[in-house]
Amino acid sequence: MIRRSRTAIQLALSLVLAIGLLLGSGCGDDSRDTTAPDSAPAAADSHEEPTNGEDDSVSSLAGSNAAFAFDLYRELRSDPGNLFLSPYSVSAALAMTLAGARGETAAQMDRALRFELDRKRLHQAFSGLNEVLNSRGEPSERYEGEGFEFHVVNAAWPQTGYSLLETFVDTIETNYGAGLRALDFKTDPTGARTTINDWVSEQTAEKIQDLLPAGSIDEATRLVLTNAIYFNAPWLNPFTPGQTVNEPFALLAGETVDVPMMHLTRAFLYAEWEGGAAVEIPYNGNELTMIVLVPDEGAFEVFDASLTVEEFDEIVGSLETRSVALGLPRFEYTYDASLVKPLMALGMTDAFDGGRADFSGITGEPDLFISDVLHKAFVSVDEEGTEAAAATAVVFRESGIPAQPITLTIDRPFLFVIRDRHTGSILFIGRVVEP
Repeated sequence: MIRRSRTAIQLALSLVLAIGLLLGSGCGDDSRDTTAPDSAPAAADSHEEPTNGEDDSVSSLAGSNAAFAFDLYRELRSDPGNLFLSPYSVSAALAMTLAGARGETAAQMDRALRFELDRKRLHQAFSGLNEVLNSRGEPSERYEGEGFEFHVVNAAWPQTGYSLLETFVDTIETNYGAGLRALDFKTDPTGARTTINDWVSEQTAEKIQDLLPAGSIDEATRLVLTNAIYFNAPWLNPFTPGQTVNEPFALLAGETVDVPMMHLTRAFLYAEWEGGAAVEIPYNGNELTMIVLVPDEGAFEVFDASLTVEEFDEIVGSLETRSVALGLPRFEYTYDASLVKPLMALGMTDAFDGGRADFSGITGEPDLFISDVLHKAFVSVDEEGTEAAAATAVVFRESGIPAQPITLTIDRPFLFVIRDRHTGSILFIGRVVEP
């Protein structure tokens, strides 16, 4: 049985960019004063109100993030087993980094992240989108019963005594709420790593532990940018625990395992395509939803390798209200990865090359490069809430008697996407091959 520490579904994830100092002559003047005092308050307590991007900018950003989501997923899909990440978290953290990138380094990042807006509008669009997303779950007439938690937070951790350009600091504070929190990486890298990990743990309700593993921070580290997302939401229509029973789930290798299968019959947005079926499961408030994509038996690996944002949008556009007898596995797992190789494969190469990286917009000198991009995510789905879904399509047909519901039992590998319905922003994407 899956063990759970809370009664509602919990999802937490976070990402860290660790930017190391370029080693070489003339780099790393340790006498410079930092712009961040040792105990700087969070930017949310002190920075000016962000300027929201206009609707078209936010829409453009959401589209860029969706395209990047599937690009990044395809680069990671070769890893065996379950996969789960927040492409939105990755985009936000790298957008903060982009505020200090220049020249070819910035151009490569734009292409890899699919950004199309000019720099000012991009950062304003992130500000506007973050404001929209952080408002999700606030009490309103849309919510019946229990609400949900959702928040996105950022922070910047510079070396004590290390100077950052005021323009860079203003950009990440104003548009991302990234407060500066100076740490002494040079003399106490272990203590600095612990401080950042504790912050991430606190922001994610202790679901993300040890984001920065041993060895990821050392005496040469000069700046770490962090993004954390926490999501804890009940379903709009919860599953009934008494209807959960152990049922077989087909693994890719051909074997089957028994899993706790939740059941609920009601009207869902549902679609079929040649080769599979999809169902959309709303969270309370009907603003955020999980879309479960269930390829036909034997078709998962081809679908998993080839899915594009255009195909996903086409499936979403074909969803129609149908009566569905849904069976969805209950599951919980953690995923973590270094994103350096996937990002380089997408064309973002100079940022990780100490001889080519140009982040002169951070310090005024091209003396920084990215040493690692670390991502870790946790997902849990049960009868009360979720963020992974499976669907078994049952075709609804007209009859002279009351229509029988479509039966969709997700008893084989599936993909799932958690998105904001209004903006179309893809917040999380994952697959379940072994619940």
